[in-house]
Amino acid sequence: MLNFETRVGPDFGDNGPQYPAPGVPDWYRDAKLGFFVHWGLYSVPAWGTPTGTRDVPAEDAYMHHQYAEWYGNTVRIKGSPTWERHQDVYGTGTNYEDLAELWQADAFDPKAFVGSLVDAGARYIIPTTKHHEGFCLWDTETTGFNAAKRGPKRDLIAEIARETRAAGQRFGVYFSGALDWHVSDFPPIESDTDLFRFRRNDERFARYSAAQLEELIARFDPDILWNDIEWPDGGKGHEPYAVAALLERYLARIPHGVVNDRWGVPYHGFVTREYREIDEIIEKPWESTRGLGYSFGYNSEEGPEHTLSGDALIRLLVDVVSKNGNLLINVGPRADGSIPELQQQSMAALGEWMRRNGDTIYGTRPWVRAGEAGKAVSYTRKDGSLFVHAVDPSQGEVALPAEFAEGTAVHWLGADGSAQAEVLAATPSAGARLVIPESLRGSAVAVAALADPLA
Repeated sequence: MLNFETRVGPDFGDNGPQYPAPGVPDWYRDAKLGFFVHWGLYSVPAWGTPTGTRDVPAEDAYMHHQYAEWYGNTVRIKGSPTWERHQDVYGTGTNYEDLAELWQADAFDPKAFVGSLVDAGARYIIPTTKHHEGFCLWDTETTGFNAAKRGPKRDLIAEIARETRAAGQRFGVYFSGALDWHVSDFPPIESDTDLFRFRRNDERFARYSAAQLEELIARFDPDILWNDIEWPDGGKGHEPYAVAALLERYLARIPHGVVNDRWGVPYHGFVTREYREIDEIIEKPWESTRGLGYSFGYNSEEGPEHTLSGDALIRLLVDVVSKNGNLLINVGPRADGSIPELQQQSMAALGEWMRRNGDTIYGTRPWVRAGEAGKAVSYTRKDGSLFVHAVDPSQGEVALPAEFAEGTAVHWLGADGSAQAEVLAATPSAGARLVIPESLRGSAVAVAALADPLA
């Protein structure tokens, strides 16, 4: 996957536009856990090649795209599995945009939907307001190709925003800035090169994207602007509709706001890593994002073998936070607005663990290192306390290095929410040894709290 912060757009030399002062607010760094919501026309066919469990040659990746939300592109690649399935299910006379008439969000209860994300531990929620297909999920004045006028006939973003704020959590918007297949006429994207070649960069489209983003800001005051696949080059200069001016106005209106790194300009807030394992602490604030399966949009072909279990999701969160990141985990609802049972199960397990151990995640910062190589342990710290996360409690103990002194008081966060105390045993040659209580050995991650030995 690409590192978008390295893509900085046209070279203006010494005459580049002025961007706002960079920064990431503490509320975002403290939040640690957010939920993406990928929902759109692609949720009607709900299909992509579930490639996560088998190898696909790199040159065929777009033909066998694992992201169901890319259906609108993959279906145009003649001979692709998506193209073949579309003919079988919808016939040759139905194009992708016709699916708008089949989309009914009749099971969508925004209060219950948002409540399930908050119960799972979400401190911020970011729905897709417009994905690459160009179908807008809010009642926009810029195009009739939107959910208020077609398909669900509802302003879905307004409903999610209202309930997110009512639940006391932060609200952000995902927006596809430079890809919009509805107002473009290019061949299908079949490579990473095509990803940046087959897109509009003209002034007219830059103004169109700017008008939509300005509308989202004015209507929803989003705490986060999560742009994707850059911004049209025709809107990267000094113009009032260009991205520099847009960000200036956004942060003037919402001083606590934050943006990501996917604008294709030399300005970003937090950096993003998509479906990536990170080896060490990243010093800049960053965000790991992925689906609960191998797709963001709901893929009906995915089963348990493609889906993060509750235990795996908990361990992913701990790993990301120990490395200075936030986890933005994605939920892909069905077209009707219901959350698939496999996703619900993993979310419920995460929520239960967070209710007992959330203080060791929320508001924390990384320690001097993320963990100990080969010792199944990760660290977080807060207010002079160090939290030792045993990510394989079934081993029965955790080995720690020489920084951890003999006699240090240790408190295990119990399965029932109580704390179990022990004293650290240590030897100068072998380091320290923590014995995991029997009651915690079946949990996904067991957590012990002690005074930070390096504070």
